[in-house]
Amino acid sequence: MTQKIALGDVPANRRRGGDLRVVLSPKTAGSTTGFMGGVTLLPGESVTEHYHPYSEEYLYVVRGTLVLTLDGEPVELGADEAVLVPKDVRHRLENRGGEPAFAVFHLCPLAPRPELGHVDTEAPAHPAEAGVDVGGPHR
Repeated sequence: MTQKIALGDVPANRRRGGDLRVVLSPKTAGSTTGFMGGVTLLPGESVTEHYHPYSEEYLYVVRGTLVLTLDGEPVELGADEAVLVPKDVRHRLENRGGEPAFAVFHLCPLAPRPELGHVDTEAPAHPAEAGVDVGGPHR
């Protein structure tokens, strides 16, 4: 049976910065190959640098402009632009503009163990939210 899940149906994770919500995941929808969500960044907000040793990340900007820094190289993305972040590439997402920005992300394949899912390379923006689940052991 198909299950419809809205962005507002899942709690925000602000640990790494911004408002990140994993909408479709093993936990929310029973996915088995990847997960998808959305991230809202207000002006001046960012998602701290990290990398995924097991998964590729697809990022599509819906509105606003964002700067995605890949292994130290900035790439500016506007609405209706997308980029693929290969596995093992350090990346950081920032809103350097004056308007809120929203992007959709998808990661696959799912990491079989937490340490293969997400590796932080800078301190979390909000460490107090360390226990917040972001969709499963892979994120």
